[in-house]
Amino acid sequence: MTESKGKPAPRQARGGLSTSKPAVKCVAVVQCAVSQERCAGVHCALAFHRREHHFAGYGPDIIYMPMSCGGCPGRRVSRLAANLKNMLGKGAGIEPAEIVVHLAACVVTDNGHYPPCPHLDYIKTILTRKGLRVVEGTYVSATAEKRRQSGSYVK
Repeated sequence: MTESKGKPAPRQARGGLSTSKPAVKCVAVVQCAVSQERCAGVHCALAFHRREHHFAGYGPDIIYMPMSCGGCPGRRVSRLAANLKNMLGKGAGIEPAEIVVHLAACVVTDNGHYPPCPHLDYIKTILTRKGLRVVEGTYVSATAEKRRQSGSYVK
């Protein structure tokens, strides 16, 4: 432990985040069910694999679990969160505090598919009530970012 002016240095979490929160052992990604009809989630998975964009800072040996919201208004989120906690707890000894749920770019931003999810706050509330950490974002598309900045997604 490194000392700094008599105080211990913050713990370096397994996920690469300097925090007192437990190490990250599972990253789940919730994608929009409607967007999934067109998008296989490849960019989100590659960003996780490369530890880029919103996945920067995570360490190795983390389980990646993509899933769908189940359609409006996020009708599968509560059941999936409960199942995720239960199965990871039983099967891998992973505690809820060691799970981070990323809401995919298709859920949280204007993009080539749709505007942000109108049920975003509801979905975040469900996940946090289940005791899971929530991060908004996954992959950041350079093209979509330029379009957002130029206002082309504004109606």
